[in-house]
Amino acid sequence: MATQDTRSATISVLVENEAGVLARVIGLFSGRGYNIDSLTVAAVDPVLNLSRINIVTSGTDMVIEQIKAQLDRLVPIHKVADLAKGGPYVARELALIKVVCKGADRVEALRLAEAFRARVIDATLESFVFEMTGNTDKLDAFIELMRGLGLAEVSRTGVAAIARGTTTI
Repeated sequence: MATQDTRSATISVLVENEAGVLARVIGLFSGRGYNIDSLTVAAVDPVLNLSRINIVTSGTDMVIEQIKAQLDRLVPIHKVADLAKGGPYVARELALIKVVCKGADRVEALRLAEAFRARVIDATLESFVFEMTGNTDKLDAFIELMRGLGLAEVSRTGVAAIARGTTTI
């Protein structure tokens, strides 16, 4: 029996901005054993009282379609879209990265931060906090390089994503 390849999917869901909606969405994932790699939610239209939930998950095409169909049946969902299947999209994440280091490691951390376009937003004689935005792979690469220099802590926002051009969900 042939197995399908799994892929990462960024699913964007437009929902009513009301109590309990996020819990229902998360319940759908946990109840069926689907993993959430990243989750962001924010109000996007105060007039229509709408929020956007961006979920990064992975699975076969069949599993992703099943997730979308099950999300679409939840009330009060307005629209569900797999951004990768809908055409080009932009996805970014923000991370705060704390590095505790001295001497040559400190100089190297600053050099790498400049190469990755990370900004120093806090500094002491023994630490830096870098702010960095970009795609998930870029953030992962920078964080991995900081491990050897004294990575102490990381805080990430999760992926914010939107379709490019005139396409909307």
